[in-house]
Amino acid sequence: MANVVVVGSQWGDEGKGKIVDWLSERADVVVRFQGGHNAGHTLVINGEVFKLSLLPSGVVRPNKLAVIGNGVVVDPWALAEEIKGLETQNIPISHDNLRIAENATLILPIHRELDALRESAAGDDRIGTTKRGIGPAYEDKVGRRAIRVMDLQSPSELEAKIARILTHHNALRRGMGEAEIDAEELRRKLIEITPSILPYIEAVWPLLDKLRRQGKRILFEGAQGALLDIDHGTYPYVTSSNTVAAQAAIGSGIGPGAIDYVLGITKAYTTRVGEGPFPTEQSDDVGKMLGERGNEFGTVTGRPRRCGWFDAALVRQTIKVSGIDGIALTKLDVLDGFEELKVCIGYRLGGETIDHLPAAESAQASVEPIYESLEGWSQSTAGARTWADLPAQCVKYVKRVEELIETPVAMLSTSPEREDTILVHDPFED
Repeated sequence: MANVVVVGSQWGDEGKGKIVDWLSERADVVVRFQGGHNAGHTLVINGEVFKLSLLPSGVVRPNKLAVIGNGVVVDPWALAEEIKGLETQNIPISHDNLRIAENATLILPIHRELDALRESAAGDDRIGTTKRGIGPAYEDKVGRRAIRVMDLQSPSELEAKIARILTHHNALRRGMGEAEIDAEELRRKLIEITPSILPYIEAVWPLLDKLRRQGKRILFEGAQGALLDIDHGTYPYVTSSNTVAAQAAIGSGIGPGAIDYVLGITKAYTTRVGEGPFPTEQSDDVGKMLGERGNEFGTVTGRPRRCGWFDAALVRQTIKVSGIDGIALTKLDVLDGFEELKVCIGYRLGGETIDHLPAAESAQASVEPIYESLEGWSQSTAGARTWADLPAQCVKYVKRVEELIETPVAMLSTSPEREDTILVHDPFED
């Protein structure tokens, strides 16, 4: 049985929630391996909408095990609220269907506050974070002063660990002219939230190894997109974790040899939230139309997304970096009715033609897209479930995308409904 990693191949918001939900019906276990509650997934199941930020998408399906891996940073208060929200939608959450890695890092109130303070102070140089404390939590993790999920099991040891982390944070706050954090108040908050998290804490790596040896199908669910990767994204306008497929192994505690197939979720056009370069962005009626048709607003923040034409050069680049075997092309129906469609096939920079986005911030801001024009289609593709349901020009568009990104299309999504999916290749049967 194949184990599958799902990652976004653009700047996130590619429609991973629906595809992961679609795949989770074939999986036994769904694992989140990086990020935090700054990444939102929207699922539509039998007309009911579920909005998830931290919990793996598989948690809404019966008889599936959802796992939050060690690569995730966990805000226990946000997690408790998300669990409570699902329970009001008649989705029971218990130790039977949710486990949290004991060695995952906690997001604390001090992280959220620091995130907001930095963004406010940065002015025009802000990164565009969600101010959820993700970055500061990862900083404390690599700074070896973080409080981890397992620490909630030992309240007597919290005092020393809080003192260690506040030595750093209170020094920062003094430098920013902010009041220091009271250690006892933070300890009280952690002890108060502990019962909400305690039932799910476990050593995840041996659990996943056991399940893999039993032949269980494991689906690894990434958050955000490869272009937001801390190493390979549009730095510094990136997230604070690795979002490429290799992180699935590190962020869950399995070996890379356990990964059999990598599926890259790819929107049929391009969107981005927040600041940073965006070569194919359309700040005109085209961008507005894409945004309105695609309902392009952030699941977590509600912020409108920037919209533009499909960038094949960028997707080809992320496919190579992430080792993507096939893509799921989503939101194809949003392109219905355009007389002409444009696809970026490369860039001009300083009089030269290049086939990838350079790593330098100044170069990323200066590239000019080279477009190829394709004929659009007037018929609706919404709800299509077979190739025969698609207009001829739409099929040509998909085939040209495959050629340009040098990777096959494994799945096509033609609406938010999970059934409106054309399966070309089942990743679990690889």
